[in-house]
Amino acid sequence: QVQLVESGGGSVQAGGSLRLSCAASGYTYCMGWFRQAPGKEREGVAVIYTVGGRGYYADSVKGRFTISQDNAQDNAKNMVYLQMNSLKPEDTATYYCAASSGGYCSTRVESADFDYWGQGTQVTVSS
Repeated sequence: QVQLVESGGGSVQAGGSLRLSCAASGYTYCMGWFRQAPGKEREGVAVIYTVGGRGYYADSVKGRFTISQDNAQDNAKNMVYLQMNSLKPEDTATYYCAASSGGYCSTRVESADFDYWGQGTQVTVSS
């Protein structure tokens, strides 16, 4: 069982930055960030593999967002971050942290690969 707690959302003007944090307890194979805007489908934003720390991104955020991690040696509590720079109004959404313990995560950041989800944190970007 993995528990996820997100923090760091808020409101910012276009061009600004925010950093989201996610605290995860338990073993994870990979972790990801997703977002969902009102009336739209959930979108994968970024994924990072717990071993090795390599990250992959949706085309819509490449070059602007960076996913990173800070892992405890015993997986007791791992942290995953999403640094969001050059924010645009279209980045406005509820952002969710997700974790997979299943041994497979697509580099295309697909929600079906994840079995644990955080409660979500709101990000609002004004023009």
